[in-house]
Amino acid sequence: MNNKFKIKIMKRIFIAVFALALTFTTVSCSNDSDPAATTVTVDSAAPIGAFTVSKSGTLTAQNGTPTTGKIETGTDSQGNSFVHLGTDFKTELGTGTATVYLSKTATFTSSPGTGNPDLKLVGIVTKNGEAYYKLSGAAPADLPYVIIWCGTAGIPFGNGLLK
Repeated sequence: MNNKFKIKIMKRIFIAVFALALTFTTVSCSNDSDPAATTVTVDSAAPIGAFTVSKSGTLTAQNGTPTTGKIETGTDSQGNSFVHLGTDFKTELGTGTATVYLSKTATFTSSPGTGNPDLKLVGIVTKNGEAYYKLSGAAPADLPYVIIWCGTAGIPFGNGLLK
């Protein structure tokens, strides 16, 4: 075997190994269930009448995702509480879904099996853009952060403080 042929083969092997490694390190979020999630009925009904904002903030992207947008909590004219993702909301949805949580801190702290009172599942993001998530009861005052989480990858896509 001549040296040129050996070099060609080594280049091809290197490219194949590099492509395989890149495939396994790419961030993805599939439709697999979130390990921190319990069975939650999500009511994505739109507010009735005017939506009055009580707290608002902006999402900050994490882990190389494009997560951005306005976040709010508030009530409709019937007194129903909602988490609202603004019309400018955007996150990574290319390979699945992400979930929305209210949290005591900007850090997602899961506690599978025992739950975590400092973390409340709000709903599943199915698209970019505006979305309302109806809450059962008032938005907890002690959970001022919104976290967009990918349970399959085990990473936050973004978070924001509601003020």
